Amino acid sequence: MKSVFDSLADLWSSVGGEPDALNDVRLTGEEPGLPSSFRIGAAAQATIAALGLAASVRYRRRTGKSQTVSVAMQHAVAEFESERFVSIDGVAAKGFRDPLAGIYRCRDGGWFRPHITFPHHKRLLTTLLGLPEAPDRESLAAAIADWDAVSLEDAVIARGAAGAALRSFAEWDALPQARAAAQEPLVRIERIGDAPRDLSVQAGNGVLSGLRVLDLTRVIAGPVCGRAFAAYGAQVLAISSHTLPSIPQLVLDTNRGKFSADLDLDMAPAAARLRELAAEADIFLQSYRPGALERRGFGPEALARLRPGIVYVQLSAYGREGPWAGRRGFDSLVQTAAGFNHAEMLAAGDGIPRELPCQVLDHASGQLMALGAMIALDHRHREGGSWLVEVSLARTAAWLRGLGRLETGLTAAGKPPDPSFYCYQRSAEGGRLGGISPAAALSATPPRLIRATPRLGADPACWQSSVPRQ
Repeated sequence: MKSVFDSLADLWSSVGGEPDALNDVRLTGEEPGLPSSFRIGAAAQATIAALGLAASVRYRRRTGKSQTVSVAMQHAVAEFESERFVSIDGVAAKGFRDPLAGIYRCRDGGWFRPHITFPHHKRLLTTLLGLPEAPDRESLAAAIADWDAVSLEDAVIARGAAGAALRSFAEWDALPQARAAAQEPLVRIERIGDAPRDLSVQAGNGVLSGLRVLDLTRVIAGPVCGRAFAAYGAQVLAISSHTLPSIPQLVLDTNRGKFSADLDLDMAPAAARLRELAAEADIFLQSYRPGALERRGFGPEALARLRPGIVYVQLSAYGREGPWAGRRGFDSLVQTAAGFNHAEMLAAGDGIPRELPCQVLDHASGQLMALGAMIALDHRHREGGSWLVEVSLARTAAWLRGLGRLETGLTAAGKPPDPSFYCYQRSAEGGRLGGISPAAALSATPPRLIRATPRLGADPACWQSSVPRQ
């Protein structure tokens, strides 16, 4: 099993990182990071450090100076659980799990995990099962028990909802989708258009100061990426819509550092406004289901024509290719479908499928998206061009699996974050917003979250002429 440093070196090499940059990294702490047979601490530390290295390289390109990049494992693990620790005036934010969430036994002895965090997904599921919109857990379990696991998965997907049948690693590996995802790069970075080199002068102390980011993401992975951009100094404008459901706990955590505007893209004026914003953006970040934004004219090639030099970053659940390429998916579902819940069950030996102890696929993918964007910005600086960055939860899952297992990892005791891991801002309501600070410690340009989370849609849909400098 490789060390965390060697895993970081492999990751860094896979995105074309300069080998000598690794001389500046300092990794501290030991595994296991959380109670799991999988190397969640290693995944957290490696991805966060890789993004920090990319930021350090960008700083060196602009100034000719080097800096150290230090990441403590327990701080990195806390950042991978950041939504658990966000608070207002010391009171933890309400959790986002629906009481009906979980995994259910099926008729054939298999298991099925429905995604019911969003009301429309729950409504589609209960309609399929012939249940009222708000069933009790016993009724839902009884209805699911009338189905075979994969048959229910197929029916749920056909209805436009989301869910996953439990699979072992061997069962997942036998699927065409698993093979398709495994053949993709962990972080795809490709040139999609021509543009002059970006030789602009850094506008502040943050390595991304002066850059503009449009963030059209929800839930965890994409918003974590946007939060990282904000921490490194970019102006991040999160675009939401009052017509779409949101999860307050996640918004409170992952929108720290950002601005927030409301645009209903079903309305022509709002779509036109988004196009105007994109024409002045450096990075366009989105995690809608594959094809959704392309149909509205906001795909990678369209925006590369609109704004030459743009870096377009997108996330999917299962990857670009394969029969599941357009399938709705979330961290918990990919864990279930791709074998992780089954593997943790075998490690525990109790016959009950087990979730990983944090949304590691989401958080790792968010860091990888930001890493890819930072590398693409470096390409834009050195050679010009418009760039596409793609990450999928399924490919991140394959990478996590490839890090190896910890034989006694499930017996580890989870530790509360050290008080030094927190940072605080004054919230939009006037209270004290607390949350986990960025785990990467850069000696010259440390990432910092300056702005507190705004209320959804509180800001105008425009770029700010003056924002707090890092």
